[in-house]
Amino acid sequence: MKRIICIAMLAVAFTGCDFKSGRIENTKELSREIKASQIKRVTNVQLISSADEWGKKIAQIAEKSLKGELEKNPDTGLAHCRDLSGIPVIAALEKEYGVKVELFGINDVKRADLHAKEREILDAYAYSAKSNTQAGDNLQQLNDSLLVYNAPVAAGSVICKKCMASQDTTFAVWRLLFNKKEIIRKLDAKQLKD
Repeated sequence: MKRIICIAMLAVAFTGCDFKSGRIENTKELSREIKASQIKRVTNVQLISSADEWGKKIAQIAEKSLKGELEKNPDTGLAHCRDLSGIPVIAALEKEYGVKVELFGINDVKRADLHAKEREILDAYAYSAKSNTQAGDNLQQLNDSLLVYNAPVAAGSVICKKCMASQDTTFAVWRLLFNKKEIIRKLDAKQLKD
């Protein structure tokens, strides 16, 4: 009788286990989430260095993917100039790095929803475009939680010619908005440089 009760209890225990839930399959994602939530000591220099490195890489990939869309599908490519999240590569970058990717032109210089420091930077990029001088990439801290990385697009690029065709000055800048919490969350503590 005891044997039957034990077998019945084991049967009930095994039927209660859900082996098809994907628990075993999600271990890689779970370990990534655990690693991201570990406590890390990140200095401001490390944070800025990581944002600068990521910004360069993201701007290059975003530019390459938008160029590809504009050359491959000229008609639908123009819609991507305003909404970059429609390009799968850029949407994946936004998700992977926790960054907001946008392409700004001369019309965005006076946007009221931008931080004052950001409007000044865009104004400087517009001035350098008007005077045909070369401007470099820029990383600025907007407040306690946000960093913005700007990278100008070459005036002769297909992006400037197609996306900013209606402007007086051919001018385009990549705007990558980073949240510090997301940067820290994505950093691998073992790979941080001192």
